[in-house]
Amino acid sequence: EKEGARRGGERGDGEVKEGRGREEEVMVKFLKSGKVVIVLKGRFAGKKAVIVQNYDGESKGHPFGHALVAGIERYPLKVTKDMSKKKVGRRSIIKTFVKKINYNHIMPTRYQLDLGEALRGAVPNDAVNESSSRKDARKKVRGLLQERYNSGKNKWFFTKLRF
Repeated sequence: EKEGARRGGERGDGEVKEGRGREEEVMVKFLKSGKVVIVLKGRFAGKKAVIVQNYDGESKGHPFGHALVAGIERYPLKVTKDMSKKKVGRRSIIKTFVKKINYNHIMPTRYQLDLGEALRGAVPNDAVNESSSRKDARKKVRGLLQERYNSGKNKWFFTKLRF
């Protein structure tokens, strides 16, 4: 009895298990622009980034799901009350990066950064392929993130990951 139930695809409680591939499950798209992610592999591993645009295996060069992300390569340093304005300015500088990354190499967080549209305007689609446009995109992203940091919003995003 038990052996036959296992082979027949029935569970112990009498329910018949559905076969694989028969029912298509619709995946919920949660990796949308503005989502804060942590890069897991490569040169920027352990760095925080924001999804600018996501591609679900559309392009020929990258036939897998990937995202165009803009992130922080070098975080601002700690600032205290005693420091002069000049020193605070120097320590508050952010260095950014723009990169296409496979979904397998990023980990989504619960945080959202409401810079989605502004970032999309700052980073054109060809920014990753051409070095000159990538440089311009990095400068624009740096300006946006620097402004956000100076306003005091999204503090978690601008702190280094401790692990």
